Amino acid sequence: MTDRKTQLAANLAKVEERITAACEAAGRAREEVTLIVVTKTYPASDVRILSELGVRHVAENRDQDAAPKAAACADLPLKWHFVGQLQTNKVRSVVGYADVVQSVDRSRLVAALSKEAVRAEREVGCLIQVALDAGASGRGDRGGVAPEGIEELADLVAGAPGLRLDGLMTVAPLTGEYAGREQAAFERLMVLSTDLRRAHPAATMVSAGMSADLEQAVAAGATHVRVGTAVLGVRPRLG
Repeated sequence: MTDRKTQLAANLAKVEERITAACEAAGRAREEVTLIVVTKTYPASDVRILSELGVRHVAENRDQDAAPKAAACADLPLKWHFVGQLQTNKVRSVVGYADVVQSVDRSRLVAALSKEAVRAEREVGCLIQVALDAGASGRGDRGGVAPEGIEELADLVAGAPGLRLDGLMTVAPLTGEYAGREQAAFERLMVLSTDLRRAHPAATMVSAGMSADLEQAVAAGATHVRVGTAVLGVRPRLG
């Protein structure tokens, strides 16, 4: 094993132990939680190693990094998730490789994704990004729509050609009533997910929790956790 493969294998094992322990504590089966490894800023060689180690879901947040990496790893059995704020001028590129876009937060983005998915003859899964810190603007500091906007946006996605409504995503807020209260934030997301599934029963995916708070997300009921640093190490600073 190369040094990097040994390192990633050890880190993955630790994360696996954490998820397993969190599932046991919550009375959940380990199979109920899917690990998504966030590979942003790391090279395609790391993605290839992760695939060899059994990882099947990877995430990126910048198209300029993700597009060439996905192309370089096109032969691997991976599902690619786009988790960053997405500008409409990047949608055509993202639809080319992303199986799921987790950051859908406005109607204009839904329209752009639908247009490009139809053009590419692909079905793209969509998560509504929920901003639990949304202010008067109805948007959060890191994107997302206020809880009050979920229903309208979900209906748009569900009715859009080429798109599939998969569920909800959130990032634990740094400000507002849920700041420092990650589990409460994730429990709120689960309530919103229950509401969403009344109208859209197939939208069962709940993406929440990262390296620092995956246990709280699992305890709340998240189906997917997005882990980067705990697997790949502390990221190099972006220039």
